[in-house]
Amino acid sequence: MAEFIVRQEVTNAFFINKGVAAGLVRMHFHDCFVRGCDGSVLIDSTSTNSAEKDSPANNPSLRGFEVIDSAKARLESVCQGVVSCADIVAFAARDSVAITGGFGYEVPAGRRDGRISLASETTSLPPPTLNVDQLTQNFKNMGLTQEEMVTLSGAHTIGRSHCLAFRNRLYSFNSTTSQDPSLDPSYAAQLKQQCPEGSTDASLVVPMNPVSPAITDECYYTDILANRGLFTSDQTLLTNPTTAIQVIQNARYPFLWKSKFASAMVKMGQIGVLTGTAGEIRANCRVINS
Repeated sequence: MAEFIVRQEVTNAFFINKGVAAGLVRMHFHDCFVRGCDGSVLIDSTSTNSAEKDSPANNPSLRGFEVIDSAKARLESVCQGVVSCADIVAFAARDSVAITGGFGYEVPAGRRDGRISLASETTSLPPPTLNVDQLTQNFKNMGLTQEEMVTLSGAHTIGRSHCLAFRNRLYSFNSTTSQDPSLDPSYAAQLKQQCPEGSTDASLVVPMNPVSPAITDECYYTDILANRGLFTSDQTLLTNPTTAIQVIQNARYPFLWKSKFASAMVKMGQIGVLTGTAGEIRANCRVINS
């Protein structure tokens, strides 16, 4: 019943707030890219330790923790000490892809939970300012290919971004030009209205893919082809001949992309997993067992 219970919690949360699906996909990604898929992203900071979730890469943007908490509480009441928090995150990410219109996929289970979470280690997460070569290397460090990087970037077809993540493309691109020339001017004008230059409001957000922000579809790639990729790390995929061809192919053949996306998610979900007697099965996803 474990996967059914997690799916129920994801579904309930999705009907209250569709954005939670994007949050859970990103949570799995941010978990896996720091110490492997070990649930370390869920651990709360303490008086003596600043945890992953409180690093600038995750705070205030990461969301969906309460969905993991509810799923964990239900699982513990039914079957104590068996299903790890890391597995719950992997299941929830899969359910989020499926509920937003992506392809479902089988998630291998049996991950165990890590006991360490350090904000300082989130430097392994790719910031939105990376170029295609830096992104390729970042994913290669995690055992993922360049094509898988392009495929997984398509997760930006759902969800939102804080203005902070791309404001440099609008107001302070480089020493000679304030606005990124690779950004469609009418889209830039729209973004400037949503993210005013002088604003210090850290809560301002815009949809990653304005046309269909809660649907896992090929529109992320269509956007890039129209110079409407939101991040530098999105638009940069057109600057390399190999990745550009993949962007065109993904835009043209959405079923192929969804299939590749499902496979890449399975592979990402196996990065650095703890099995056997390594790690533990956390009783509360926010706290390591004493």
